[in-house]
Amino acid sequence: MPIILDGKQVASAINERVKRGASALRARGTAPGLAIVRVGERPDDAAYERGAVRRCESAGIDVRCIGLPEDTPQDVLLRSIRAINDDESIHGCLLLRPLPKHIDDSAARNALSPSKDVDGVTDMSLAGVFAGTRVGFPPCAPEACMEILDHYGVDAAGMRAVVIGRSLVVGKPAAMMLLERNATVTICHTQSRDMPEICRNSDLLIVSVGRASAIGRDFFNRNQIVIDVGINADENGALRGDVNWEEASMTKAITPVPGGVGAVTTSALASHVITAASRASGI
Repeated sequence: MPIILDGKQVASAINERVKRGASALRARGTAPGLAIVRVGERPDDAAYERGAVRRCESAGIDVRCIGLPEDTPQDVLLRSIRAINDDESIHGCLLLRPLPKHIDDSAARNALSPSKDVDGVTDMSLAGVFAGTRVGFPPCAPEACMEILDHYGVDAAGMRAVVIGRSLVVGKPAAMMLLERNATVTICHTQSRDMPEICRNSDLLIVSVGRASAIGRDFFNRNQIVIDVGINADENGALRGDVNWEEASMTKAITPVPGGVGAVTTSALASHVITAASRASGI
């Protein structure tokens, strides 16, 4: 059986770090603040918002939730985002996406100041990830992957790492973050040839495809570390990852679903808020 890379342990360690950071900021007169902007009533958005509120408030971060109707005009949303940019009591903003179809996603996310973009949605933040300059912040999901590797002492330097998925939310930034850690990185996607063989020859595999149990036995080897970013509900409503858990039992180490990357994501968000507040206050 593989070693289980328990995300709850990682989240707990990050939360303690965040609490210490929030306490230090408050001692110097800065109350770290997060704004969460949600347009509409998507159940998954509401669930993520509740989790982020619980995590941040328990760590000493003030949270302001801005819920807008589904039919909110784009100019109203942009005004709300610009007001957040101008509000010195708010150090980070989480803009829940996808946005309704009548709103220009690029215009909305890029209206946010990169200094307050704690989930890596702006083009400037993503450019910072690719350039290694950390302008803004990386998206929280790939950051959670890196936190898991760090917590369990996995040094990616020299590793053959494969990332399945090329989205700007997980795949591409995860690849760049691994490259920054001196891994040799390959990105696989729907047009990749011989994908199972490419993955099977890797030391580290990060999977983000958005389909339950899509990655099976042919992708794994016995010395491999597998990070499963996927969270999918099966026909019975149970949560399953993108990796077939039973067929991945031969690997060296793996994150569970639930309780893996997803458990760390909101903690990574809270950590970004503390960093943003520290930068804003000059600490």
